Amino acid sequence: MALFPQQFIDDLKHQADIVVVIQDYVSLKKAGATYKGLCPFHGEKTPSFNVNRDKGFFHCFGCGVGGDVFKFLELHEKVGFADAVKLLAQRFGMTLPEMEASDEQRANAAERENLLKVHEAAAAWFRQQLLSNAGARVRRTIADRGVTEATSEALGLGFAPRDGLKQALLTQGVSPPMLARAGLVVQRDNGDVIDRFRNRLMIPICRDTGSVIAFGGRALDQDQQPKYLNSPETPIYTKSKTLYGLNLTKAGIRQSRLAVLVEGYFDFAQVYQAGFPLVVASCGTALTAQQAQQLRRFTSKVILSFDPDAAGQGAAAKSCEMLVAEGFEVNVAILPAGDDPDTFIRKHGPQGYADRLKQSKPYLEYLLDRVATGHNLNADEGRVRFLAEMLPIAGRIPDPAARDRFADRLAHKAQVTDEVVRAAIRKAVVQKQTTLSAREMPSFGQVTKAEKGLIWWLVHRPDTALATLGALDPEDLASLASRSVLDLARKLQEDRGFSPSVLLERLNMAEAQLVTGIASEAEPPVREAEDCGRILKRLRYERERAAIQGEIDRLQQLGAAQHGDEIDALWARKRDLVQRIESLI
Repeated sequence: MALFPQQFIDDLKHQADIVVVIQDYVSLKKAGATYKGLCPFHGEKTPSFNVNRDKGFFHCFGCGVGGDVFKFLELHEKVGFADAVKLLAQRFGMTLPEMEASDEQRANAAERENLLKVHEAAAAWFRQQLLSNAGARVRRTIADRGVTEATSEALGLGFAPRDGLKQALLTQGVSPPMLARAGLVVQRDNGDVIDRFRNRLMIPICRDTGSVIAFGGRALDQDQQPKYLNSPETPIYTKSKTLYGLNLTKAGIRQSRLAVLVEGYFDFAQVYQAGFPLVVASCGTALTAQQAQQLRRFTSKVILSFDPDAAGQGAAAKSCEMLVAEGFEVNVAILPAGDDPDTFIRKHGPQGYADRLKQSKPYLEYLLDRVATGHNLNADEGRVRFLAEMLPIAGRIPDPAARDRFADRLAHKAQVTDEVVRAAIRKAVVQKQTTLSAREMPSFGQVTKAEKGLIWWLVHRPDTALATLGALDPEDLASLASRSVLDLARKLQEDRGFSPSVLLERLNMAEAQLVTGIASEAEPPVREAEDCGRILKRLRYERERAAIQGEIDRLQQLGAAQHGDEIDALWARKRDLVQRIESLI
């Protein structure tokens, strides 16, 4: 595992204002000593997400997620600790120190860097071919699709002739294995290695930072199959984590707090060209949770703009339901039959499309009407089937208020009482919650009030809390639910000095949620740290007394005469414990 020097981590955390970092993603407002906003990790209407600038942590009272500035970036950007450090250092202009890394890690990093360079070189070569005499026919094809030269340049469109890329890149010094690793060449059955993309209009696929990581190639001949050929997945490209066009529109999406989600490359091109710099494309597949989380970095409101057939079935329907379940506010823009955004804009222009976006309706209302048309709601059987189809969707709505509003509309549409529908939705919600999401905090068992108090004081008044913790014996912590947190605090103090910041940095996600949840309380659960220590020691003695009493009872059942000496010794130990307990009350 690559390690940064601890001094650099400490300096970076000191430099990186957690409020400034989180405000890049969440709108925060001052609320007393902390800042509040809508949680970016679950859907909510009332802010329950708190950021404590002085203590350097965040915590959501709604979903329980919490941690320091590094953990926020790990969760939000879906990266590991090392990448979170790099992002934070880049954000605040700090130079990264040399890391200790394994040979394997250095090799993987070098390979990813080389893959990025190869894709950039390939994109430049495809673009060069498009602008050459050989690309004249492809340029006409692009123009015939209503795409201007300016848009073509912005998208980096290119042309892959029947061969030439392999030789061009080999000439530039790219090795044959690297060409294969990048997915730019394929090997035929006879052993020949040829360009993967041949006679195709090339569409670069980029990270949101702008780096080219893959390609989509559209067939130029009618009988050419497949119509679209995409790059295979590589160490730098995972299809389920990539949204097409986000590199061009993320600023517009963030500014408008709205994204227009379309399906294809040319849908994106037309909407973007028409003056809507808030469009992003799923490229014909159902939106994944990773893509939704990526989009959530910039907005929580989406308008889906699909052709009317696709909007109600297959990948598009799954995308809608998944976005609703992820807490997005989702609308659907209805287009005429046979049109998609590409063809509609070419027929009716930007204003016509803008009107359709303004007329978009909430997805759940749209779905309610669409599903209802497939059932006879004047018959009991039709109503039962209608409800059976809609209740699981209702159960996946995360916001209770939105779920209640949907229940009212569903009951009205199905011609049944509100009570029946609400009861059925509650059952659907319970069934959905039997499987916990990865971000839900595992149980820590019963964390006592004294444990919570000691953790609170560790964050807010470390000196007194550490003195209390140091006075406790290992046996005092042995059966505590929060033992892992308290043991770590003791170890940090013994090793090199404790600080709340370092404690939060070393905790795992579940432990960080526990600690930030406790530390976010305005008042300590126990008035003084010393009181927490006395209570925890007393609880240990009471556990030992109960165990001794249990052993006494067992021996007495076996026969007091045979076990008299053992029972007497246990009684003596019990009396000693009682005296210790009384001294602590």
